[in-house]
Amino acid sequence: MSKKYDILIIDDEEVIINAINMIAKFNEYTTASATNATEALTLLDETSFNLIITDIMMPKMDGFQFLEIVNRKKIKTPVIMTTGYSTLENAVKALNCGAIAFVPKPFTFEELTSVFKRGIEYSKISNKLFSRGNSDDLLSIIPCPPKYYRLGFDSWMNEEFEGTVKIGVTDLFLNSVGSLDNIDLMSVDENIYQGNSVLKVVDSDEYIHQVLSPISGKIVSVNEKVLENINLLAKDPYFDGWIYTIIPFSLKAEINNLTSCSSDI
Repeated sequence: MSKKYDILIIDDEEVIINAINMIAKFNEYTTASATNATEALTLLDETSFNLIITDIMMPKMDGFQFLEIVNRKKIKTPVIMTTGYSTLENAVKALNCGAIAFVPKPFTFEELTSVFKRGIEYSKISNKLFSRGNSDDLLSIIPCPPKYYRLGFDSWMNEEFEGTVKIGVTDLFLNSVGSLDNIDLMSVDENIYQGNSVLKVVDSDEYIHQVLSPISGKIVSVNEKVLENINLLAKDPYFDGWIYTIIPFSLKAEINNLTSCSSDI
């Protein structure tokens, strides 16, 4: 593979490709594009990419089928999924199938810029983790505890003895965001839903990153410690850096949409 680009854009609408390409070029990313998944897979055989952004609803082979083939071929390039048919089910399925982000259409310049930034950084981290001889880098990402469950690499949940569930943000997500400037937490008694935004994280460049909830429920407590010290999120993401305690609505059903962290070992 002699050719290398930052981003591969896959969409059956040229107007969408042009819009994504414009945002990518503004941020000084190099791009290539395909109007269908088959063409994209051919490009992936010939060319190296740091990031892929693909539509879900495409003729012949949809985005989920494309992602399944990417996973089967062990292509490590991170994938962002986008669609005009934006549902919580699509968001959950995208992350559960291995996408690193889900962006509903129509998207804004800021939304795509922030997800590109995180995706490119994710790619750098992933390349270090999978390259040989980088034992120090392997220690730089804190793994999700085996008894936890996660939604993609966005968020995690841990069921407690009294029937409540604690949720938080994965270390890989936080590392791909980089330096934190601010967070926007929800409030006690608010309801959250699996696949919906549950936390806004603002990085040092003032880009906003949305964290999707691993589970649905009612917030019964908010971790005030992370409001006082947002660095606690990154320092101890799976314990003292939790964000909410919730009473789940349908834990038994929704846990099937999550990945057991024991599979990461």
